[in-house]
Amino acid sequence: MSVSFDDKLVVAISSRALFDMAESHEIYITQGIDAYYQYQLEHEDEILKPGVAFDLVKKFLSLNDISPDDGTKVEVILLSRNSADTGLRVFKSIEEHNLNIVRAAFTNGKSPYRYVSSFGAHLFLSADPDDVKSALQAGIAAATILPSSSGGVDSSSNHPELKIAFDGDAVLFSDEAERIYQLDGLETFNKVEKNRADKPLPGGPFKNFLAALQKIQSEYPTDSSPLRTALVTARGAPAHERVIKTLRAWDIRIDEALFLGGLDKATFLDSFEADIFFDDNTSNCASASGLVTTGHVPNGISNE
Repeated sequence: MSVSFDDKLVVAISSRALFDMAESHEIYITQGIDAYYQYQLEHEDEILKPGVAFDLVKKFLSLNDISPDDGTKVEVILLSRNSADTGLRVFKSIEEHNLNIVRAAFTNGKSPYRYVSSFGAHLFLSADPDDVKSALQAGIAAATILPSSSGGVDSSSNHPELKIAFDGDAVLFSDEAERIYQLDGLETFNKVEKNRADKPLPGGPFKNFLAALQKIQSEYPTDSSPLRTALVTARGAPAHERVIKTLRAWDIRIDEALFLGGLDKATFLDSFEADIFFDDNTSNCASASGLVTTGHVPNGISNE
């Protein structure tokens, strides 16, 4: 009988984002693939330590434990440049850490992003910026997981919800407005956005992922959803109105919206207790990654 991912949130993640593979990756970079292959075989029974996105993945998978209809709501897929041989250590680590991940693609050095759409993934998280760029070009929400001095998500944190925060322009929305801001300045940007307040912004690369999250949220009362979302944007008044009306036109609920008018986002993300934050701006990502797990979205004019 064929298996379908219909009605599921599908998250694809690279092995280097899921586990700490810094040592073996350094061998691959400095000594080549043969040395890497031998190293992984010799350490096959050594369980890999959690990587920067490990606890985030655990939170995604935990949504299946509290599903109101006892069904699987989230499927996590492993995508790896390892071969099947060297990938055996990864699967042993998945089993040892009790992660319910049963599907994987091992591509033996080739980019695994090609299989993101085949698995129907709504989100691709990787430590490889080139793979992320390729996935974005293919129309898939994707982000490069950044190393974090915070140590990543604390699975013992006091909030049981999975909290996901998004930047607006070039992430949830297209970079149409951001281009005007960067090319013509803040005054022109505010004027244009005020004049276009009733015209919904075009969708960005993370629109469909947000819609998939909304589908899970819709199965719970608003005050008891295991998922909580936030828009954290540098926009302020009067540019806020178009954003609100865009989300309304999309019929998508954002639990919290922070219009910061250019203030640094990091402390606000910490206050929200974000499990992950997605932003296209490298400066914002660098600031945020000191406090929360952060995914850089290399999309739009800021990354050209």
